[in-house]
Amino acid sequence: MACYNPGCLGNYDFDQIAFFARKRFIEGCQTVTLLEQARSQREREEIALVCMLDIADDQVRDLQLSCRHSEHCKVTTCRSQLKKMIAAELALQ
Repeated sequence: MACYNPGCLGNYDFDQIAFFARKRFIEGCQTVTLLEQARSQREREEIALVCMLDIADDQVRDLQLSCRHSEHCKVTTCRSQLKKMIAAELALQ
């Protein structure tokens, strides 16, 4: 499922991000290992979105994005979408 937030120029594939979230949080794969295995800049960005889930909500709000989409998207937008997807997937298991 792609991100349909009209302000998000990344249009990230949240199914792919959920794949990395499963690897990180269910299989226990370390973020550094995932980044080492990334095949593209896009995958590194998707893994970075996943690793932000380790940061407390109140701290995330203060983060300043430094990606190419930072003028059009907030860090909390992708984070909220990803949390919903992970919760829904875990509920099915």
